[in-house]
Amino acid sequence: MPHDSLPWPAPAEGQGAPARPAEIRRILRLFRPYAGRLTVVGLLVGASSLVAVASPFLLRSLIDVALPERRTGLLTLLAAGMIVTAVTSSIFGVLQTLISTTVGQQVMHDLRTAVYAKLQQMPLAFFTRTRTGEVQSRIANDIGGMQATVTSTATSLVSNLTSVVATLVAMIALDWRLTLVSLTLLPFFVWIARRVGRERRRITTQRQKQMAVMAAMVTESLSVSGILLGRTMGRAEALTRDFAGESERLVGLEVRASMAGRWRMATIGMIMAAIPALLYWSAGVMLQLGGTPPSIGTLVAFVTLQQGLLRPAVSLLSTGVDIQASRALFQRIFEYLDLPVDITERPDPVSLPRARGEVRFEGVSFSYEEDGPPTLKDIDLTVPAGGSLAIVGPTGAGKSTLGYLVPRLYDVTEGRVTLDGVDVRDLDFASLAAAVGVVSQETYLFHASVADNLRFARPDAGQAELEAAAKAAQIHDHIAALPDGYDTIVGERGYRFSGGEKQRLAIARTILRDPPVLVLDEATSALDTRTEQAVQRAIDALSAGRTTLTIAHRLSTIRTADQIVVLDGGRIAERGTHAELLAANGRYAALVRRDSGVREAVETAS
Repeated sequence: MPHDSLPWPAPAEGQGAPARPAEIRRILRLFRPYAGRLTVVGLLVGASSLVAVASPFLLRSLIDVALPERRTGLLTLLAAGMIVTAVTSSIFGVLQTLISTTVGQQVMHDLRTAVYAKLQQMPLAFFTRTRTGEVQSRIANDIGGMQATVTSTATSLVSNLTSVVATLVAMIALDWRLTLVSLTLLPFFVWIARRVGRERRRITTQRQKQMAVMAAMVTESLSVSGILLGRTMGRAEALTRDFAGESERLVGLEVRASMAGRWRMATIGMIMAAIPALLYWSAGVMLQLGGTPPSIGTLVAFVTLQQGLLRPAVSLLSTGVDIQASRALFQRIFEYLDLPVDITERPDPVSLPRARGEVRFEGVSFSYEEDGPPTLKDIDLTVPAGGSLAIVGPTGAGKSTLGYLVPRLYDVTEGRVTLDGVDVRDLDFASLAAAVGVVSQETYLFHASVADNLRFARPDAGQAELEAAAKAAQIHDHIAALPDGYDTIVGERGYRFSGGEKQRLAIARTILRDPPVLVLDEATSALDTRTEQAVQRAIDALSAGRTTLTIAHRLSTIRTADQIVVLDGGRIAERGTHAELLAANGRYAALVRRDSGVREAVETAS
């Protein structure tokens, strides 16, 4: 579904990107918690650079003094000094890499956690309108693609910049004339690097978008449901062709990303390598023109420095290119982090240690989109603690939406929903989650053991408590008969279990949590009659003594409800008990007759 239908700013490539200074400041803020360790890295970088540039000065003294004057002691001392500087510089480099990589990985961890936490706060509608593969791509591919930049590029930038500055200072100290010759081509190098950076940033944006498309395809088509659908519809080969086409597009983008600016950067390398010849020629011209040429030791030391400048200078330009490209990845992550959160906890929320369970809807209206048509309008209802309310009506009447307002999966547009007299928007999330349990038609089980799936409701539950909940949900005997019992892996989305068995596992999970308020969203609508009866017994055990809101598709399951409301067009069309509504012979009576006819037809056919 296109993102432009979302009621909040959609994460889209290149939209709303902050001005570059603000963007850079935001990236730098990611490193603020690690300022101490980064300071150590900076000191190591500075020390390593200073030690590295000392070697050419030792070389000059060796050539100009120690060798011509045959001073063996000085020669030995200078040679030993060159070895010590090389070893010391290497040690500093290893320590610098260790600390900077650790900091970088911590920043990656912070980003992954921040994005995951933000997504946990997003409203339910966000996930109904966003492809799962897109979300996964942001966390895996985009943050993963930033790894090189975060873990090494930043340190490389500082290291190479320090090396370039230290080397330039040393070159000026040796001979300012040769330094000017060496820097004549610097503006050309910078121009090339900027052009390459812009090109790679554009390609990176396209590549990450294509990776998100492929991640979505894999998530959808290689799930259990996707495989079943593809094979039963004879579309396996077509899906493979579609995937191959998208993969081929990614190949082209990867090649372009790899080769972007390579020839330009190679040109820089060739020119830098040819500069020593230019320096020797310049020294010769100085001599022929009668000037004072540099000494042989100075010339050799200068060329050594200039060659040492080659690696950090080219690396510095490449690092700038990498940072330009990585900006596209940071923008994609920041787009998710900047999504507004509609459902938030109050700064001073109310805590309910144990709710009694009275639920009220007071003048409630709700719309999915701002200025959009209302899904619910002027709902006034009271469900006393321990009471039961059944919500029925045609498809699209707003039944599930009304039930989902209680656990704050959505927030009301007007009016309020209260639990024990407290607006649910004023409750802390922990109290609300402990007070309201939801069992939906779409049961979700993790790819883990039965015990782990049950303990998701209560991590500290013991084996006896698991078994008691399973017995109440009419599923213990089936679990016990499995070869691994409660250690049985349920498979992706619980595909080792039937629909009725998954429902009963979900009910057992909710029993284990023991909430005083239940929202049952058409929990038996997709089941056959026999399985429905087993699940209904489990639901009866779950509902005992609890406030229960049942969104019903099969009306036979809600005849004993204390109160039944019929929704139509988002409004309450009728309300009363089963007997009262039948006697009124209105919408509810018509729904019962239709439901009875469908059930009789199904039973006759079976």
